[in-house]
Amino acid sequence: MNTNTKIIATVGPSCDNAETLQSMVDNGVGTFRINMSHGDAKSKKRLFDLVKSIHSNEGNHPAIIADLCGPKIRITDIPDDYHLKEGSSSIISNKKGLGEICVTDSISFSNITVGSKILINDGKIQLEVKKIISEHSLECETIIGGEVLIGKGVNFPGITLAVPALTDQDKEDLKLALEQEADWIALSFVRNATDIIQVHKIMDNNKSRLPVMAKIEKWEALEDLQNITEAFDGIMVARGDLGVEIPSGTVPAAQKEIIDLAHSIGKPVVIATQLLESMIENHTPTRAEVSDIANAIFDGVDCLMVTGETAMGKYPIEVIETMYQVITETEGSKNISKNPLPEIITKTADAISHAVCQIAEDLEIQIIMTMTHSGSTARMISRYRPNSAIFALTPFNHIARQLQLVWGVQSIKVDNYDNVEKIPELCNSILKKLNTINIGDQFVITGGVPMGIAGTTNYLSIQVHE
Repeated sequence: MNTNTKIIATVGPSCDNAETLQSMVDNGVGTFRINMSHGDAKSKKRLFDLVKSIHSNEGNHPAIIADLCGPKIRITDIPDDYHLKEGSSSIISNKKGLGEICVTDSISFSNITVGSKILINDGKIQLEVKKIISEHSLECETIIGGEVLIGKGVNFPGITLAVPALTDQDKEDLKLALEQEADWIALSFVRNATDIIQVHKIMDNNKSRLPVMAKIEKWEALEDLQNITEAFDGIMVARGDLGVEIPSGTVPAAQKEIIDLAHSIGKPVVIATQLLESMIENHTPTRAEVSDIANAIFDGVDCLMVTGETAMGKYPIEVIETMYQVITETEGSKNISKNPLPEIITKTADAISHAVCQIAEDLEIQIIMTMTHSGSTARMISRYRPNSAIFALTPFNHIARQLQLVWGVQSIKVDNYDNVEKIPELCNSILKKLNTINIGDQFVITGGVPMGIAGTTNYLSIQVHE
């Protein structure tokens, strides 16, 4: 069930049992997302334990992304059965009792002006600020009405609000994720590269550094995209809130820009939200959804992530089956993008990685074996999207799981190795077990010498399978 483009599925009420999760893994899921926005500590721990009980490969369990809620602004209080009608007036406040609609109290209205737009529930309800009553309340006119519900998100497009990178709940959830041995952390509503500093501080205090993925869903993030991509370990295009923060027609171009930038820097990129939205209620996807997925694959995305489709939908297994089918059909096409060699190469590791891919293509070698302690060698090879299969051999289970998010990489846990001369023998034994190439076929090995030092890719060898 290996594909180059990886599948991430969100755990929720529709699939929070071992049987369903195992079936999803058997049909192509390599990583599960745990949404830390929902539930208490006990229920979140149960989900971690549940995913860890699932068999993935080589005795490992699927990778886990702990997705922090972040400073999302939500409706916290409204009158019972509250509807807004077009043209009606209402008061929004950040303190309970000052208006009909109360929102998260950690935000400030200081940058909001008359004429500012306020969007509720992914833009389904739209308001316009008519009067600044005080620093705590705004008088608004309803432009597009509808039913207002507690818990729905509120967006202030084009306005920079004074909110923290991590809420108090995020800090507790991050500590919990570290304790439960999550493999990745996803940080919501990233605005600039400095947002990662607080995350790293908490990790360092807990003596556990995990890769952190920046969720791009704020307009401010697009203004600092280069720095964010360099500072974080991965990027997620969270199209739900992003499509509210910026004009929806600009989202496809932004998505492509983000994918291209992440590739150029060598960071994995995930596309999320509304990939198979119709399958929450239906057995089959729309043609538009299939085309959307295929275009993301053509652009070279590393992972596709389903959210409500598996968390709350009626057909979580069918969703994964559909996703897998679309990926395999698309990857069989001739339109898959390749990353060219950068105009200027200044690092030995980059030169070796590209040379490996070029040699594999020139000699029609089917297998690239990467020896990695940190995962960096495998990520650099993946960056060039070779036609060859990429096997990452690592002595660490957590690195094997982290690489589940990297395009084309198949992770294999091996015993720790410390002698470069024994590497060909190790690779031959694994290839024999995998039975993927014939005796006498060539394969490429790459890694770093001395071993065990991250980022020292400087070793390349062409071997014959024995």
